[in-house]
Amino acid sequence: MSIDKENSLFNTNFIYDITKFSHLDYTDHLSCIVWFSGCNMRCDYCYNKDIVFAKDGNYSYSNTLSFLKTRVGLLNGVVLSGGEATTHNLIEFAQEIKKLGFLIKLDTNGINFNSIKELVDLNLLDFIALDYKAPKDKFLKITHSNRYNGFSKTLDFLIKSNIKFEVRTTIHNDLLDVDDINIIIDDLIQRGYKNNYYLQKFLATENNISGITTSKKSFDKSLLSKELNLVWR
Repeated sequence: MSIDKENSLFNTNFIYDITKFSHLDYTDHLSCIVWFSGCNMRCDYCYNKDIVFAKDGNYSYSNTLSFLKTRVGLLNGVVLSGGEATTHNLIEFAQEIKKLGFLIKLDTNGINFNSIKELVDLNLLDFIALDYKAPKDKFLKITHSNRYNGFSKTLDFLIKSNIKFEVRTTIHNDLLDVDDINIIIDDLIQRGYKNNYYLQKFLATENNISGITTSKKSFDKSLLSKELNLVWR
């Protein structure tokens, strides 16, 4: 499919917004962030509420690519985020991004296994940040999605693949405690994950999905397993 042809895929406004410059979201790379509208989860702590519930966006693939052409030589990476980017058809879009010479990082919750596998198999991704939302027994409660098995399949696939990726978890003390994180650590070790495990503190905003505020419960980091290298963000 060519972007020179008028077609609904490249001219529909799937993209909610574009952050035109970031030096934080793709480690060691200057990048922009492409925020895709919509998500297949409803995580209680999510602060991208407007993006999650958006039915459309402000940018199409075509005008996003036009913007990227102005950043060749200035940026070296494009982050596909959201929402959940894999709820959209990314193949042709990613192919066009790669033609411009950019690296691509995907932020994902991992439940769309087939989409992620296809992108990896086609060598269209350079890095993946995979959200491990919660242990299996809390997954539905926190994400309001019953597709843990899809996430699990993606995690196993990435561990066995050669692609660079990281696993990360957002912690709100009322939702996940030390025991929960240790369960995740044990699960990662049993699967063969050996990279850094990134822990992110809940970001309190007035716009998260469930309207939750900063937790009053304590979180004793000293009780966390030392079996993986933990990095706090």
